[in-house]
Parts: sequence; C-alpha cells; structure tokens
Amino acid sequence: MPDGSITVTGHGAASGTPDLVVLTVGAEATDASPVQAFNAASEALSAMLGALRAAGIDPADLQTRSASVHSHWRERSDDLVRSYDASQQLVVRVRDVDAVGELVGIIVAAGGPAARVHSLSLSFAEVEALGRMAREAAWQDASAKAEQYAELAGTQNAELPGLTGGSPLFTLALQQLDGDMDQYVSDNTEDELTHEQFINAYLTSKGADPVNLDAFRTLPSSKATGAQQIGRLTNLMQLSVDTTWWTRYRSRTKNPDLHDSFLNAIPTLAKGQHTAIPRTDADVAPDPTKPLNISDFTQAIANTAGFHFAAIEQGGTSLYPSMAQRANSTEVLRILLSIGGVEICHFQTWHDKAGNAIHLDNVVDPVTGVSVTFPDLNAPPFGGEDFQTNLIMPEPTAFLSRHFPPCSIIRPTATKGAATAALKGLTASGLFIGQSPVFFSFLMQLATEADAARRDS
Repeated sequence: MPDGSITVTGHGAASGTPDLVVLTVGAEATDASPVQAFNAASEALSAMLGALRAAGIDPADLQTRSASVHSHWRERSDDLVRSYDASQQLVVRVRDVDAVGELVGIIVAAGGPAARVHSLSLSFAEVEALGRMAREAAWQDASAKAEQYAELAGTQNAELPGLTGGSPLFTLALQQLDGDMDQYVSDNTEDELTHEQFINAYLTSKGADPVNLDAFRTLPSSKATGAQQIGRLTNLMQLSVDTTWWTRYRSRTKNPDLHDSFLNAIPTLAKGQHTAIPRTDADVAPDPTKPLNISDFTQAIANTAGFHFAAIEQGGTSLYPSMAQRANSTEVLRILLSIGGVEICHFQTWHDKAGNAIHLDNVVDPVTGVSVTFPDLNAPPFGGEDFQTNLIMPEPTAFLSRHFPPCSIIRPTATKGAATAALKGLTASGLFIGQSPVFFSFLMQLATEADAARRDS
C-alpha cells in the first residue's frame, strides 16, 4: 500500500488558449506528537477545502494529492528533540482563470500559518480530466504495492529462512512444505522489492513523489537468530490468518462477487493470534523426540507462514484486476496487468505449498496459550473438492451472473470498494497490530481516494 498518491498524466493533445489553472496547495504542521501534527495539518486543509467550496469550486475539482508524516531531530541549546512534520496536499482545478489570484488569497486566509501554495500551472480542461482518471487509477498500484507488499510478502520472512544464515530449524520446518521453500521466499521478496523500486521510479518520472513510509517503521523485530533489529511496518507475530481463500478457489458454484461466503480451511488459524516467524530462539528450540528435531510448535509456525504467504498473495492477485478496471492510461493498465500476473504466479506457488502443511493436532503456543490444529485436508471430515490439496488451479465457478456457464477465474475482481476492502482485510489479519492511529488514518485516506477513482465510460 506512501508519502503521496500517484500522479500519472493522461495521453492526448490539445491546442488553443489554456482554460484551466491547476493549483497545488497544502498544509504543514510540526509537533512533538505525530497525531497532533497530522491532526493540525488535517484541520488546516479542511478549512481550506471549506473555503474553496464556499467560493464556488466544484468538489469534483478538489483532489487530495498526498499526505505524509516524517520524524526528525531538531537541535536545542542543550539537547536534540524529536518532532514530527505532517503535510497534506490538495490539487485545485480552477476553471475561471481570472479568479486565481482571489482564490489564492482565500486559501492562505483559511489555512493560516499552515497554508502552503506549492505550484500553479496552465492546462486544458479536457486533457486534465483524462490525466486525473489515469492518476487516480494508478494510485492503488503504488500505495498498495510499494507501501505494503514488499514488506508484507516476505522481507521479515526472508531473513529467518534465508539462503545465507537465518534460523536453521525454522528453515528446515519450512522445507517440510517444500524442499525449495527458502528459495521461493527469497525470490518472492526480490520480486516485490523490484515492484516497489519500479513504481517509485515510474512515479518520479511523472513528477510525483516516491513512496516512503519510513516514519511508521516502528514495530519491533523478531529476536530470533537471523532477524535484523530494525523498525518494521508490519507485525508477523500476532496474525489471525483468513483461509477462506482455500475453499473459495475450489468452489464450483460460489463467487464472492456474487455475495457468497466460504468456510475457513484451517478454522483455528483464524482465531486468536499466531506467529508466522520465530519470535525468539526459544520458538525453534530442538525437540530430540521429533523427526529432524523439529518441535510441533516450530512446525506450526512454518505451517502458519505457508498459509499466510498465500493469503497475502491471493489479495494481490485480486487487487490488480480490480484496480485495472479503473485505468484510463494504457501505460498504467500495462503496469497493472504486467505486475498483477506475477502476483498470480506467487499465489499459485504458495497455494501449492500450503497444501503440504504437516498435520498437527492442538499445538499450544507456549507464550500465549493459543492453540492451532492443521488437519489432513484430504481426509474426512474434510476432503472432496472444497479441501483437496492438489486442486491448486481455480475451479470453474459462476462469473458475472449465474446465468452464464461456470468459468475458471480469479475471484474476487469486482472493482467497487476494492482498495478499502483490501486494507480492512489486512488490518483484520493483525498485520498492523501496534501501529499508530495516524498510520491507520493515512492508509484509509489513501484507500478511499483509490476507490473514488473512475474510469471514463
């Protein structure tokens, strides 16, 4: 899921006298509290928005462009004091060119000391409309992928079962799902990081701000051997993993886009909080009574990681086609389809490996007391098409309407509310436990903006 929303110009040409002025304005605030800084910038920007609406600016011509919170140290006579700078930006399309000077005065008066006027440019109304649609459609890709996926899909996981070092018994436990699991984790992580790097470079090429959420990297790392001791965006140690995707992709009659619901394949994994990485070396202590000295709890962590990997990647598999339906720019559409295809490759890989999870009964977390059971999904009372482990390709199901014959598809792909739904799902999984209210407000703002994007009819 960024310091700013994505800005991508539309394709087209226009000639004649410019009939549109594009103002980029904003609000900035500094405080010892990130929440207070963010709230102060929000209040100032809200006042500016109200004043612009009162001046007759159509709400459709007011577009929030970016929001950010940065920490820094400022010198004091006897010490260094940490503070937070918050900023928000707004793009205003002014269709009365002669009224620009008056509107600038209104903006500055409404925002007070926090108000900033960043830039002014002349344009054409029709071309800008196309650019706006492409920009809004592209936002989801950068915010969801550059901000979330590189971190969510495995940077922490990649350290612990890494190809060089890491936690040996955890690596061995993962390899019970597949002998090449450590290689897959490493490759998946590299893929996601290249997506982030490409998208940031693309944004920069279009004059937009690259993605950066370093101010929110505050969550603790695992203390197990192999984990870097750095601030994290995500929490992989308190997960509630939704495994309804397993039965969803096996159903021949149901589709979430048609308001159907699905059973969890691993019900106990969706209850309580489970770790997908060793928290300390105690979580991977050898058990000489078990094959390869892998304790049941260490294997449960590896099994949890296998289902978590797939849960994250199935989200990306759906999100890209959902947001591609909003793109006007063929270049943005190409990015969404090209990277989205890789997400599908990742999902099918992890789907296959999750099916190899070792059967475990009532394994209790020695720290939290939460238990988990990984049943044999091929045996009663499971088994059949809803659970069969080798059915890793999407079974044909209802698509668009039940009046059509079943079709093998990615699901869901409905575009309405897709970004907000993705954020809510990640939050419900526990992935952001420990993050600040500012973090959640920021992500919800970005998701809401993405869902507000509209493709030309």
